[in-house]
Amino acid sequence: MNILLIEDNPGIIKGLKFLFENNNYNFLYQATIHDAQDYIDNNHEIDLILLDITLPDGNGFDLYKETIKDKNIPTLFLTANDDEDMVVRGLNLGGEDYITKPFSTKELLARCNRILLRSKKQSIIKVQDIKFDMDKMIVYKNDQKLDLTFLELKLLNLLFINLNKVVTRNTMLDKIWEWTGNYIDDHTITVYFKRIREKLQSNIIITIKGIGYRIDDEK
Repeated sequence: MNILLIEDNPGIIKGLKFLFENNNYNFLYQATIHDAQDYIDNNHEIDLILLDITLPDGNGFDLYKETIKDKNIPTLFLTANDDEDMVVRGLNLGGEDYITKPFSTKELLARCNRILLRSKKQSIIKVQDIKFDMDKMIVYKNDQKLDLTFLELKLLNLLFINLNKVVTRNTMLDKIWEWTGNYIDDHTITVYFKRIREKLQSNIIITIKGIGYRIDDEK
């Protein structure tokens, strides 16, 4: 997966290079609008763009309108400006998301993962030694396919599509009703996750006591 950062701050470039390369992404960057335009026009394998709004030779919004939008490359805007009108402008132009500096790298990574999922450019998500093929609904541990039931798969999928975010037990109860038409009690959720953990033989599922469960995409 190729992520292109368009940003002129050396510190941010260095930090995000470390972040994405350590999460198995191919990280690319350009520091000016001019260089970014040339790069985008001549490369067709960009899966996501992280675009700073204020660049040395112009405005990131203009770069998006003139070069990026017609290519349908998902774009997340980066800016130090948290003005509401700027947020609305970026989203109205067609941007997928918007994050204000300074930002948590963990939050940025989670947002990027969600954008890639929505754009259906990433069908496999890996967390530690567990891989989830979202298109085929197959789970692997160290490339060995695991045998999960329908509801175990659906519950695990729910956590994977909400990386770094708690999925409440009430949400899960509602989803199970939606998926099966059957009512189950809260205790059954606990039983399901006990079985899922036993099959995964992994600690990626975090229990938030009395609330729900979460999977983080960083160790």
